[in-house]
Amino acid sequence: MKFTTSWKKIMLLLAATMALAVGVAACGSSDDDSGDSGSGSGGGTKDATLVLDFIPGAVHAGIYEALQKGYYEDNGINLKVIEPTSTADTLKLIDAGKADFGIADGIDLATQITDGREAQGIMALLQRPPGGLITLEDEGITDPKQLEGKTVGVTGVPSDNAILNTIMKDAGGNPDDANVVTIGFNGVQSLEAGKVSAFTGFIPADGVQVEADGYPTKSFPLDENGGPSYPGLVVFSTESKIGDDPDLMQGFVDATTKGYQDALADPQAALSALLAQTQGLDKGLQEKVFDAYIPYFGPADTFGQFDKANLESLSTFMVDNDLASEPISPDRYATTDFTQPKE
Repeated sequence: MKFTTSWKKIMLLLAATMALAVGVAACGSSDDDSGDSGSGSGGGTKDATLVLDFIPGAVHAGIYEALQKGYYEDNGINLKVIEPTSTADTLKLIDAGKADFGIADGIDLATQITDGREAQGIMALLQRPPGGLITLEDEGITDPKQLEGKTVGVTGVPSDNAILNTIMKDAGGNPDDANVVTIGFNGVQSLEAGKVSAFTGFIPADGVQVEADGYPTKSFPLDENGGPSYPGLVVFSTESKIGDDPDLMQGFVDATTKGYQDALADPQAALSALLAQTQGLDKGLQEKVFDAYIPYFGPADTFGQFDKANLESLSTFMVDNDLASEPISPDRYATTDFTQPKE
């Protein structure tokens, strides 16, 4: 499978059944097909399952580095990694207790919480949102205000419109004057074919893909154009599981953090670990994608941590754009202290 699909495609695909999603393992250190965690058969390890947010790619390199180097096993975890059929799979599997850990967009996690789910973040893979507006240099758009009167593609997810509105308003433009069309996951193809002048997408992934296809781009990141800086990808579990098994949570965070610190110190080694454990990825493209993601990971010595001010900014953004009816406190959104009893 060539890594050419838009990262937003996953948000519009129909969710497969949970049982099917659990059965499709991308890789892992356990031969057990069950998605439930439990005591391992040897060495005192515990089986655990991580459901990715998308097909394996450069942004997950630290996880595959940690798998290859045995960091999860060192922390008593027999980790299985599963590729979901859709973002809905990841969210549903964790909510139903069919998997221990999931990865989700920061806004998706916030939406789960506002919907009354038990989801709660335990570490931030990205410190910044990767979303924004992507256009071609040939379009001559140097300011988002110039999108007035132009056709702009969105996937159909409500947060896309919030991103478009925020970026255009910050530039003094009126998003109502843009011709907004729903293009689903076809942002890259639509832009390259001239069907849209810009689209909402993940700049380190979709933008890099367009560049790799030979089309120079101009991008407007959300957090540099009026939007908040918040964790773009979050590892999450549930409040119940976090409270019931704090050692599992801490062990996973420690191993994953170490894997990403290694990846940031030696990207080539981490990408080699990724390619060795997956299929169909283009090495050259993954190198470019990982390089584009480096600023989003944040400093290696604070990798995975949550910034309270950024979480408050995300909460305000959600409420202001009618994505949430009330604020989400930073402590409800995420926890990194697994030793404290839950009230």
